[in-house]
Amino acid sequence: MVARAPRKRMYRTMQGRMVDIEKLRAANESVQAVGNMNVNAKGDLLGPGGQIKTPKEKIIQKYYEQPKGMVSDTPSKGKPMTAPKAETVKTVQKMTPVSPKKTPTPQPKKVDPKVDAEPTPVSTFKSKTVSTTEKKGIDAALDGLE
Repeated sequence: MVARAPRKRMYRTMQGRMVDIEKLRAANESVQAVGNMNVNAKGDLLGPGGQIKTPKEKIIQKYYEQPKGMVSDTPSKGKPMTAPKAETVKTVQKMTPVSPKKTPTPQPKKVDPKVDAEPTPVSTFKSKTVSTTEKKGIDAALDGLE
């Protein structure tokens, strides 16, 4: 079998013009890309003045040499990290355990039932009278507000 030549990617613009994207990319490889990464359109790392500092091939090679999940020992930028001094590690103070304060649990209030007379009707619905001897919860709190 004979290998086929790769197809050219031709795109039609909104105005009907045909554009070859691959040719456009190749013509603008050395132009600095828009953004704050300081790379050109090809992917080369640029230094001051737009000069190529690190080519894309070296960046990719370094990426694939480093095993996945591993971090390099030295940082790529800045100063190398130093180990903490042993003196700062030894100055740990002994902590005494603090016992929590005991708070009394709230007790429910006891309400004395009324001793005199019959219970008073609370509400009337279709000639049925509902009455209670003792109001509880929110009914007892809202009793004097009506």
